[in-house]
Amino acid sequence: MISGVPAVLTPVRSPLRWLVAVAAGGAAAAHLPVIAPHLEEAPYMGLLFILLTIACTTLAVTAIAYDAPLVYLAAATICGVTIIGYAATRLVAFPMLADDVGNWLEPLGVVSIIAESIVVAGSITALRHWRSV
Repeated sequence: MISGVPAVLTPVRSPLRWLVAVAAGGAAAAHLPVIAPHLEEAPYMGLLFILLTIACTTLAVTAIAYDAPLVYLAAATICGVTIIGYAATRLVAFPMLADDVGNWLEPLGVVSIIAESIVVAGSITALRHWRSV
């Protein structure tokens, strides 16, 4: 703890914050074009894409401005759950999204999975570095 600030809120000053920020911004951008079609086809998924876009944008800005361990934990969790969600929609027919089953190489899906994987890897690496210091 530094001057009354809990350790999870103390900035890490990791150079990985830039990588995490750019990748989180990329994940947000990859979801923008699919929001409207999903709001029509499967409104619950469109709403989840809106929330994810807001979350990833917030994470990108926060990682740059204040790269605390809590930010990296949130980034790894949000993007990790998103990757699991993508896989789930490719393995199981979700309501109103049966056409996604088996569609592993949908271009924007691949872009988002790559970006989210970078966020997860960068965040975990930053957290490991923080814990070792």
